[in-house]
Amino acid sequence: MKKGIDVNEVLLDALSREDPNYTSEERIKLAENYLKESEEYLNKGDAVQASEKAYKVAEEVVKALAEKFRTPEYQSFLREGRWYTYLLSMASKTLSKALGDWVINGWNSAYDLHVWGFHEGKLSLDYVKIGVEKVKEMLNEAKKLFN
Repeated sequence: MKKGIDVNEVLLDALSREDPNYTSEERIKLAENYLKESEEYLNKGDAVQASEKAYKVAEEVVKALAEKFRTPEYQSFLREGRWYTYLLSMASKTLSKALGDWVINGWNSAYDLHVWGFHEGKLSLDYVKIGVEKVKEMLNEAKKLFN
């Protein structure tokens, strides 16, 4: 982590090539952990870290759904060797067409939190809470597809 490498991501990405069904379910579990962390940061009044953890929730949900449904963006991930943000954005749109607006609403809220809440630090706690709720809705809808 000190070197900017997320070991969970590296491991899940590698395993995804072999068993995307397994990794998609593990990504949902990871997203649940990130949501808990986001909510803990909200309770501490840390809008910046709450924003970033909420973004990680959406990132994992989109990856999990893309793996589960073998979207074209998942195929690009397999060819390119990693998930780029533009692939996640595209996947959110592909998935939204098939599953509903909750996917793109969650992704867009998370990306907004990532940019304006985390990188720019411009969102107050009240605004971050609204975004986190949209991301939480996204996760809850996705979990229904894995039960």
